[in-house]
Amino acid sequence: MSEYHDLLLEIGTEELPPKALRSLSEALGEGMRAGLRKLNLGFEDIKVYATPRRLAVLVSRLAGVQPHSLEERRGPALTAAFDDQGIPTPAALGFARSCGVEIDALETQESGKGAWLVFRREQQGRHVRDLLPELVRQQIAALPVPRRMRWGELEETFVRPVHWLVLLYGDEILPLRLFGLEAGRETRGHRFHHPGRLYLPTPAAYAPLLETEGRVIADFSARRAAVRAQILESAAMAGAEAVIDEALLDEVTAMVEWPVAIRGGFERRFLEVPAEALISAMKGHQKYFHLVDGGGRLMPAFITVSNIDSTDRDVVRAGNERVIRPRLSDAMFFWEQDRRHTLASRLPALEQVVFQRRLGSLRDKSDRVATLAATVARELDGDARRAERAGHLSKCDLMTQMVGEFPELQGVMGGYYARHDGEADEVAQALQEQYLPRFAGDRLPATATGRALAVADKLDTLVGIFGIGQVPTGDKDPFALRRAALGVLRIVIEGGLPLDLVRLLDAAADIYRSQGRALEAGEAVASQVYGFMMDRLRAYYLEAGINIEAFEAVLARRPAQPLDFDARVRAVVRFQALPAAASLAAANKRIGNILRKAEQDIPGEVTPALLAEPAERELAAAMESCEQAIGPLAVRADYSGVLTHLAGLRGAVDAYFEQVLVMSEDAAVRSNRLAQLNRLRGLFMQVADLSCLFNQA
Repeated sequence: MSEYHDLLLEIGTEELPPKALRSLSEALGEGMRAGLRKLNLGFEDIKVYATPRRLAVLVSRLAGVQPHSLEERRGPALTAAFDDQGIPTPAALGFARSCGVEIDALETQESGKGAWLVFRREQQGRHVRDLLPELVRQQIAALPVPRRMRWGELEETFVRPVHWLVLLYGDEILPLRLFGLEAGRETRGHRFHHPGRLYLPTPAAYAPLLETEGRVIADFSARRAAVRAQILESAAMAGAEAVIDEALLDEVTAMVEWPVAIRGGFERRFLEVPAEALISAMKGHQKYFHLVDGGGRLMPAFITVSNIDSTDRDVVRAGNERVIRPRLSDAMFFWEQDRRHTLASRLPALEQVVFQRRLGSLRDKSDRVATLAATVARELDGDARRAERAGHLSKCDLMTQMVGEFPELQGVMGGYYARHDGEADEVAQALQEQYLPRFAGDRLPATATGRALAVADKLDTLVGIFGIGQVPTGDKDPFALRRAALGVLRIVIEGGLPLDLVRLLDAAADIYRSQGRALEAGEAVASQVYGFMMDRLRAYYLEAGINIEAFEAVLARRPAQPLDFDARVRAVVRFQALPAAASLAAANKRIGNILRKAEQDIPGEVTPALLAEPAERELAAAMESCEQAIGPLAVRADYSGVLTHLAGLRGAVDAYFEQVLVMSEDAAVRSNRLAQLNRLRGLFMQVADLSCLFNQA
């Protein structure tokens, strides 16, 4: 019977990159899980730990020995293994050598299909002390380290220098030498509160010992929860609300081992600067959490999370206030200086900034976006003049000192400066909305001009980059074309905008040509971008839980309007649940096959006099009634209504295929029946290609 003990692996390092800590920890845990399973070593659970100075994995109740196994290899057939005198052939001898045994050690296996030589050997399970060191080396080497480094005279590399190793199975230290260190049973506590060694009697003692004696909360999730709780408590004590950015919370958690939240403040005069600029200074430079009042207005206060439980927190507070003040002063200086010049006055400066070498300057892009935004606005019955103005001003804030210092404020500051310049409020709002959505789940532009500008900006980039052949490949997408494509689709579909995507792509390409910029893709660029965007749309629907068959059925019709595409997809999904759906999909597929195989021209009209069979006439009558009913429904895009009426054809269609021979020997009758099926297929194709459905069956 195998022994079971807990296993602890800890890698003690210098401070690890905060933004990579969680992914490194999770990768190590998943790697160990997969590795142990591959080694056929049973265990109960795996828990990972991560702090700025350590990565650790605790495996509970790990089997000490692999289970025994039977190795079996089949060799040549007996007819090929021995000659007529029973002497082993070279094939048999070679098989025995490959198994490391003499020919007499091989056995015979017989079945109804013949007899073969076979080698069987019981494999003794290996102990974890023999297996774990190599597994650990493999998993550490496989970690997704952002940038590896060497230190001292070592050839081995890691994300940061390693100072101690622990590899403990039960109360036994497993032999491992790595990074010039021998694994032991001693960990280290907090760098300042307990810099000395801590003796680990067993793996299970790891986290409790670090917390009680080492002043280290090793569990990332527990430490994250503690940071959040302290921030909320500190904010409540000030009668404020802390705004907790989850990414910042992760980063701060990765920077501390013993979190202590401390509230600080700054002078009210800084609140004259736009809140976004102050927040960027606090979050980006100092990793502070900002506070707001009950109305959501920024307060002159912040919360920082220290890695030291100081005996004099006022000193720590004062130090953080002293550090942030120059940052806020810079923001105020930029705010005051930038407003001395209008956004429009910065347009000439854009001519000196390259958007893309072959696509011109940012001024060229602004002009293109302005023209396309006006086109989009007209299609939406919006204000084309304001959309065009927003397009011209859209990149001007890139020339300001504030955006130069805080690039994440592009667009945001443009809106503030536009209002200061006296631009229309909708123009200013559009400038702040032009980059939306910035990421999955982000909000969409709320104003008509903002939507027009956001769509135009993204389509201009897509058409231009595709036009010069720089299509995204693999993980390489330097112009964020995937995000741009999905952004346009979300704005159009979720915003309910009846925009013709194909027409807008053609318009974007024409605008490039009007600037004298030849696109390598030529007339095909719109089709290429449309296909690329449909790939993004496929992923969008899959994430929403819509089956791929419904998407492909609609894609076969290539609707030009994404909003129309969405209406069709959702109608098809509802149609799939109808009892008649599978039968009609099969019939549609059958019709398609018949029409493809027909080696003749198919008439455009059906001749009623040639409908000889009752089933033909019944189908013709049913189709006539259906066509009259679905015509108005299709006009108002009631695709569910169209498909519901089509489902009513099931009985007539089933009877037709049971009773009518389409490929009649009478040429006139055959042509007429093909014409009727072609007309029926046209009905089926009103919404989508129904033959794409139920293909898994």
